[in-house]
Amino acid sequence: MNIKIVCDSSSDLTKLTHTAFASAPLTISTNEHSFVDDDKLDIPNMINELAHYKGRSYTACPSIASWLDCFEGADILYVCTITSGLSGAYNSAMSAVSQYCADNPHVKAHVFDTLSTGPELRMLAEKIDELVYEGNDFDTVCREANEYLKRTRLFFSLESLHNFAQNGRVSKIVASAAGILGIRIFGTASAKGTLQPMHKCRGEAKVLSTIMSTLEEIGYKGGKIRIAHVQNPGFAQRIKEALINKYGEISLLIYETRGLCSYYAEKGGILLGCEI
Repeated sequence: MNIKIVCDSSSDLTKLTHTAFASAPLTISTNEHSFVDDDKLDIPNMINELAHYKGRSYTACPSIASWLDCFEGADILYVCTITSGLSGAYNSAMSAVSQYCADNPHVKAHVFDTLSTGPELRMLAEKIDELVYEGNDFDTVCREANEYLKRTRLFFSLESLHNFAQNGRVSKIVASAAGILGIRIFGTASAKGTLQPMHKCRGEAKVLSTIMSTLEEIGYKGGKIRIAHVQNPGFAQRIKEALINKYGEISLLIYETRGLCSYYAEKGGILLGCEI
């Protein structure tokens, strides 16, 4: 049986350790240019162009055809999507799975609405990869993966809200204030899959202390952590060092965001996923 894990590109993944993997690209667009979030995307160029763009920008979920291309050849499918609270990717994936299974009646498939994005979506895919490698059957993988989602969280720190404003998700006045005053927005993915601001922090030191206190408040004890950053490796490393100093050696990975997460988090942004 050919087993495949498929995520949309907000997972920032390009491969997994054990299981075949495919990524369905989201698209970031302006009235002048579209950026397909695949392995050909020049992410630094996209970040720079969007930072100076004054018009409307927006994102589009993977097409049904794009999902179907990713599914090709699979007998068992585990599909993980960005939150349905912010994107149509889950509905698009569900439609694609329905079509794929109609054409291939022997296929078993499950679509996970992560109600999150970035590192938390990545951790789910990594967990499914582990469960498959251990030899678990389809129903067990689905059940354990859904339980795992109940034990993960996503937090973010944003230095800029420019793209959120151009996308119409926050007012331009709020976005401008954040940029001028050097305020960073610290927040989390809510239980409903929306972005929930929690604190306004001035400077990296305040963000770091907020991350550490927040992890303690939610009962973090040293589980897996994934840190994605947008052109901000220095601060990501500071977070890593603080975590290791407090919790000892933990499973922690730092990496750069791909297109979709770079669009929303913007330059300097940090996304942190953790197990609790």
